[in-house]
Amino acid sequence: MFNLDNKKMSLVVSSFQIPIKPQILIEMQLLLDNVEPDIHSIAVLISNDVGLSSTTLKIINSPFYGMNRKISEIKQAVMMLGLKTISGLVTALLLKSSFQGNSCISLERFWDDSLDLANAMAFIGNKVKNEIPVDMLYTIGLFQNCGIPLLALKFDDYKEVLIEANSSGVNSIELEEKKYQTNHAVLGYYVASSWYLPQELCVLILRHHEINYLSNILGNKEQLAFAVLKAAEHLVERVKRHNVSPDWAEIKEAALDVLGLTSIDYDDLEDDFAELFESYMF
Repeated sequence: MFNLDNKKMSLVVSSFQIPIKPQILIEMQLLLDNVEPDIHSIAVLISNDVGLSSTTLKIINSPFYGMNRKISEIKQAVMMLGLKTISGLVTALLLKSSFQGNSCISLERFWDDSLDLANAMAFIGNKVKNEIPVDMLYTIGLFQNCGIPLLALKFDDYKEVLIEANSSGVNSIELEEKKYQTNHAVLGYYVASSWYLPQELCVLILRHHEINYLSNILGNKEQLAFAVLKAAEHLVERVKRHNVSPDWAEIKEAALDVLGLTSIDYDDLEDDFAELFESYMF
């Protein structure tokens, strides 16, 4: 794992514009910190942002999220899913709007891919061992690569780094470290930490390209979330681009073992996800 000492932390924070945690999240956290949080007040806070509330409802009602009935308002969503779930979703959705500026890559395409990954993680989470809240998986999907737009906003030549990584099959983190002395996993960790996401989620973002993360199966939730992430990356790559995700060949066997799936089970998941993806997109 990367050595994150205080010196490196200061360097990262000072040289990149880490997005500030939005005010609505600060206000929501204050409400959640009450001994008995007021569901109505939290629902009103979210509902006052029309774009945020409508997107939240769209995600909850999507086929990927696995709800068996339509939810029509935020208060209903809070009562059915719980405060923690809604808080996690809102946090994830506000991430997208927090990156501003001129980027050398299409941020719209980047967030489309991130949303697809988040949907795939929610989909898998509803199909396998139900030990991790779907909202946490969704948050991981959106946050795990959030260091990429930071690099794209700061460096005009970062697009070439991504092109080289894609064409050569080399992990982009290696190229980023060589060229910029940092990488998108480290930056994503700092974004998640500065937004006060759970520490285990922040560490997973930091380590999401570690091929040996599953070399010693411990049976914990962190490894389960990591296996869901890797399986979801491959699902999205297969369905959207008919390709193979960079880490899948090396990690497939261990990931499926952690998820309790056979290769045939995973192929069935891919078929089901492709069908949902096509219906959701069109």
